[in-house]
Amino acid sequence: MNKSIIVENLTYRYGELVAVDHIDFEVEAGEILGFLGPNGAGKTTAVKMLTGQLHPHEGKAILLGYDVVKDTPKVKAQIGVCFEQPNLYEQMSAIDNLKLFAELFSVNDFNGFALLKRVGLAGREKDRVANYSKGMKQRLMVARSLVNRPQIIFLDEPTAGLDPVSSEAIDNIILEERERGATIFLTTHDMWEADKLCDRVAFINQGRLAALDAPRNLKQQYGKRSLIAEVASTSGKIEKKEIRMDSADTAGAVENLFSKEKVITIHSEEATLEDIFIKVTGRRLSE
Repeated sequence: MNKSIIVENLTYRYGELVAVDHIDFEVEAGEILGFLGPNGAGKTTAVKMLTGQLHPHEGKAILLGYDVVKDTPKVKAQIGVCFEQPNLYEQMSAIDNLKLFAELFSVNDFNGFALLKRVGLAGREKDRVANYSKGMKQRLMVARSLVNRPQIIFLDEPTAGLDPVSSEAIDNIILEERERGATIFLTTHDMWEADKLCDRVAFINQGRLAALDAPRNLKQQYGKRSLIAEVASTSGKIEKKEIRMDSADTAGAVENLFSKEKVITIHSEEATLEDIFIKVTGRRLSE
């Protein structure tokens, strides 16, 4: 597969604070990469370097074959960016916000109404953005990042603080864009969203990459799988029993459970990305 993003030794400092500390990674074309870390871990700074808003102090980033620093205009023409904090023209309507960006990108045959319908804003196209809810503004931000039909889309905490309906709408768009062939770079501290959407996830902690792999592989490497059974005791009290699924005596333990206990329910349980992040870094994703 082709590499959409190649990062080598990328570093950025704020004074003596090393916000992004000599990181290396690659992203395949059409891949969804989740960049997971708590607030202040370096996620947003990394995105700003990858999108040409900050120049790295060391290292380089190559997007779609172009050096971000040397070929910034060529890179920006082929990427879309959606930051967590809305930076929309609030006194303008939603459709006019999109039309303005279409003109900036010289997009021909632009259909802003279709794009707004896609993000669930049909019927509100001509409303002033100032009258939009947070979820509506965030969906408009996502729509704006798609105006130029980008080959790489950077989404920085796109569903933070949103209601379930708005979050699901954005998640569906992410999957649709991946299906179109776009590469998605998703920064988040939402482990459930990352696990559901991402082909691979990178753990970033204090500016450094602590792990990078598919969610399933990370769970197999660092986590444990268990069977959790609810059993009824002779007194009628419900108790929980756990059986490790990766041990040599798993089969015997399951057979013993059903032969000697009154099993009410049983289900499998595996480590979450939050569990794995804590194990790898010693910190919580939600810090």
